[in-house]
Amino acid sequence: MTKVIVNVAVGVIKKNNALFICKRADDQHQGGLWEFPGGKIEAGESIFNALKRELHEEIGINIFSSSKLLTIEHDYDDKCVKLHVHIVSNFSGQAHGAEGQPNAWVAIDELDNYAFPAANAAIISAIKEKYK
Repeated sequence: MTKVIVNVAVGVIKKNNALFICKRADDQHQGGLWEFPGGKIEAGESIFNALKRELHEEIGINIFSSSKLLTIEHDYDDKCVKLHVHIVSNFSGQAHGAEGQPNAWVAIDELDNYAFPAANAAIISAIKEKYK
């Protein structure tokens, strides 16, 4: 049986030299780990529109633009995801855990101190390469 690929818009929210991350709820897929915020792209929705909707719902910001960082596919045993990762630095509002989730602004060189899902390793590498 072929696994369905879940397309996800991911925002690397950047302010100065810090990035905004959130902790996944324990009952979610990859629960208890830190992540860059975002969510599932709905049928017919553009990556930017999905990012705009998800970041407003999840962390309470309004984004005006984004730039592609990378796209990666990762096969967890129970789910296959295609992450469309964009850098977001042009936004309004104060990023916060709008759904009650723990969150933090973290310096780029401190990302290794946080436990992320395996799919995020490539994102962190790309961020470090871009901002070294």
